[in-house]
Amino acid sequence: MEKKKLLGMTPGQLREVAAECGLPPFAAKQIARRLYVNRARSIDEMTELSKRGREMLAASYCVGLSAPKAEARSADGTVKCLFEGKGGRDVEAVYIPDRERATLCVSSQAGCKMGCRFCMTGRQGFHGNLEPSDIINQIFSIPQSESLTNIVFMGMGEPLDNLDAVLTSIEVLTAPWGLGWSPKRITVSSIGKLAELKRLLDETKVHVAISVHAPFSDERAELMPVEKVWPVAEVIELLRGYDFAHQRRLTLEYIVWRGLNDDLRHADALARLVRGVDCRVNLIRYHSLPDGDLQTASEQTMTAFRDRLNSHGVTATIRASRGEDIQAACGMLAGEAKRQEGE
Repeated sequence: MEKKKLLGMTPGQLREVAAECGLPPFAAKQIARRLYVNRARSIDEMTELSKRGREMLAASYCVGLSAPKAEARSADGTVKCLFEGKGGRDVEAVYIPDRERATLCVSSQAGCKMGCRFCMTGRQGFHGNLEPSDIINQIFSIPQSESLTNIVFMGMGEPLDNLDAVLTSIEVLTAPWGLGWSPKRITVSSIGKLAELKRLLDETKVHVAISVHAPFSDERAELMPVEKVWPVAEVIELLRGYDFAHQRRLTLEYIVWRGLNDDLRHADALARLVRGVDCRVNLIRYHSLPDGDLQTASEQTMTAFRDRLNSHGVTATIRASRGEDIQAACGMLAGEAKRQEGE
């Protein structure tokens, strides 16, 4: 019988585990401390528990840590790690060092249901939701784990399509019994599932990033089929009701494609769309996909687009491209690994 993973469990869940294994209720706090503060790699390291207690716990449970299956390193320091996922599809986490910051981009699903035209993960289809243990394992199992300053849920999958697991992972990262991080160190990126987005905003104080990519509904629908269900105008309207000037930040992600969404007409429309919303627009260079027909815009065009937004009073920046030599776009390493297995 496959053992259940303790990693990703909350104190309430650990109390149930303790009762099941004949341990006293206070053992849940001891287990949580060993998991999240001491970073125990095995139940044998939980020496606060009696030997008999450890044996009973180990009979049905394990910590749940597993090292990356593979990694690719970029000349700029970016490291992409491949982890076992769900449904036969591996998932990726990307470590991005940048001076005093060390960010890990984590996956929340194996594959994705959203079907965005420009996304390698979307091409792979949906293979399953990750459990909190799978998400926390990405954070705990990379060699650079102890030096991380930020986590972004911006890897494979749509985080709000697996919201319960994402919320539990955020709780582990921010709770006093967990890592005790400030929610300001965490960003959740989404296409904008409205009900789930509202729940995330109401239940957490993490930063939020929304994938926009086109200010016109018909054009966005061609790129992102979810526009037909959750129109970006409705997403922006929901965001207007929240404070992004103080405790958290709102970023609007905008990939700039040559001849598609990169002219000043689009910049003007985007400025109108977000008027009155305290946000930053992050302009992104496109990492071209194999056999893809989309091309990134020129540096000159992106600069003009940024300056046009700034002239409208919209803060806009151009994201520095990282890891292009290791195909750092989400899903590319996992896709290559699957091809090598003979898919």
